[in-house]
Amino acid sequence: MVRKHETPEPAPADAIDRLRLARTEGVGPVAYRRLLARYGSATAALDALPGLARAGGRPSPQALPSPDDAMRELRGLARLGARMVFAGEPDYPPLLALLDDAPAAIAVLGDPALLANRAIALVGGRNASANGQRMAENLAAELARSLVVVSGLARGIDAAAHSGAMQTGRTVAAVAGGLDMPYPPEHADLQRRVAESGAVVTEAPLGTAPQARHFPRRNRIIAGLALGVVVVEAALRSGSLITARLAQEAGRELFAVPGSPLDPRSRGANDLIRQGAYLVETAQDVLDNLPDHPSREGLARDPLFARSTPPGVAEPLETWGEPTESAADLAKTRRQVIDLLGSSPTAVDDVVRRCQFSAAAVMAALLELELAGRIETLPGSRVALLPETGF
Repeated sequence: MVRKHETPEPAPADAIDRLRLARTEGVGPVAYRRLLARYGSATAALDALPGLARAGGRPSPQALPSPDDAMRELRGLARLGARMVFAGEPDYPPLLALLDDAPAAIAVLGDPALLANRAIALVGGRNASANGQRMAENLAAELARSLVVVSGLARGIDAAAHSGAMQTGRTVAAVAGGLDMPYPPEHADLQRRVAESGAVVTEAPLGTAPQARHFPRRNRIIAGLALGVVVVEAALRSGSLITARLAQEAGRELFAVPGSPLDPRSRGANDLIRQGAYLVETAQDVLDNLPDHPSREGLARDPLFARSTPPGVAEPLETWGEPTESAADLAKTRRQVIDLLGSSPTAVDDVVRRCQFSAAAVMAALLELELAGRIETLPGSRVALLPETGF
C-alpha cells in the first residue's frame, strides 16, 4: 500500500481509462459492465460512447472525464494511502461482485484483502438508545472473533458496531462520501482507526460530500460485502431497512434484535422478525444460522421484502451478444422500449419478453437509452424512465 504523502507511481493506462469510464455521466455500474463485455476494454468503450449516446437520443455530446482528471483522482487516493480497486480485478470483493449493480470501482483505505473475508453486517438507527448501542457493541465484539463486521460509520448503532468489533477483531466501514470527507465529521477519528486495523470503502470520488441520495448506494455495498445483515433498533422507515431489503434481494441472510413494542425505534427490527428474519439475542444466534454462501433465491422463509422481480434470466445479459437487427429495427426497438417503460421500475426480463425484437437488440437499446440519460438502471435488474430534459 502506498503510504500517505509518498509519491505515487504512475497509474497504468488501463486503470485510467477504467476510471474515466466509471466516472462518465450516464454510465452506471450495470452499463459499465455491459460496455466492457461488449467492447472488450475500457478504451474501446470510451471510443464508442459518443455514438451510443447519440443513437439513444442524446442531443449534445457526452462529456468524458479526461485522463488528467482520472490521474488526479488516483494520485489523490495514493496520497491518502488508499487505492482504487476495479470490478474484475483479483482484489475486488467476491461477494460484492455478485450484485447485479456491483460498483465499477471502489476506493479502499486500509487492507483490501480483508474484503474477501467472511463477514456479517451490523446496522441500525442513528438515534439509538443506550441499550441498543450497548447491544450492538457487545454483539459486534463477539462476532468479530470469527467474522469481519461491516457497518456504515453513522452515528448510533453503526459507530457502536465498529467500536465493538475493534475490541476483538477487524471491521470494515462503507461510507457514502469521498474518503477525504468523513461523515459525520465527528467520526473522522473513528474512520482513521477503522482504516488502520481494517478497511474503509466507498464508490464516491474524492471530494464528494455525502448527500441523502448517496446513502442507498452505500447501503448496497454494506449488504453486498456480507453474508448476512443484523438489524438493531430500526424504525419502520429507516435506511437500515433499505440495507435489509437489498441484502434479501442479493440472497443474504437477515437477522434482527427484538426490542420493546413501545419503542418506535424497534418497530422495523420487530417487523423483520415477524416476517422471517432470525431473532438475535446472542452472537451464537447469528453464527448458528449464517450460511457459507449467498443464496440466489434469498430467504427460504417468507421475508418482509417479497421479490420485486421474477428470477433472473437463464443466461447472463453479457452473453446475449450483438444485435443482428438493422439500424431501422434498432430505432424501432428503442421506441418500443420507451413505450413500455414508465417512472415506476420495470424488470428488464419483462421488457425483453414484451418486445418483438431480440434480447440482444433490447439490451443494446437499454444501454443506449441509459447513456443518453433517458432511463435509469436500478438494483434488482430493473429500469425506469427518467423525465424528459430537452429530448
